[in-house]
Amino acid sequence: MSYSFNLALPVVRESTPVSCRNPEDIARLVADTAMLAQEAFTVITLNTKYKVIDRHLITLGIADASLIHPREVFRTAIQDGAAAIAITHNHPSGDPNPSAEDLRVTRKLIEAGKILDVPILDHLIIGRGEHPFISLRESGLVNFAE
Repeated sequence: MSYSFNLALPVVRESTPVSCRNPEDIARLVADTAMLAQEAFTVITLNTKYKVIDRHLITLGIADASLIHPREVFRTAIQDGAAAIAITHNHPSGDPNPSAEDLRVTRKLIEAGKILDVPILDHLIIGRGEHPFISLRESGLVNFAE
């Protein structure tokens, strides 16, 4: 039997008709992480029609860092039978601009997703204010193409 371990994050099940086709859709699903005092790294698992299967809290870090490893990220994707995933994390400072480490980790996760044939649709960094998030795909800072 498989269980999701979501710490105080609402669970969205596949029966809920929620699609993740663009960064705004993803940002709406994780908007509650914007005000956290710690970095929270989440994975949104998606079916073949980009409907949400579930949302998982992978790590809860400290004020300016969170440890991420492909093993934990893709474990949830495999358990959910996901066709694709979207990943997010918040910046407690409110500034969504990515760090060099954010970009490095994203590239590593994209490569792992290619090996497992579970593509990462996007990585959103959630902030606050005038620019509440940045999409690493749309920014062009990371190449998500195959």
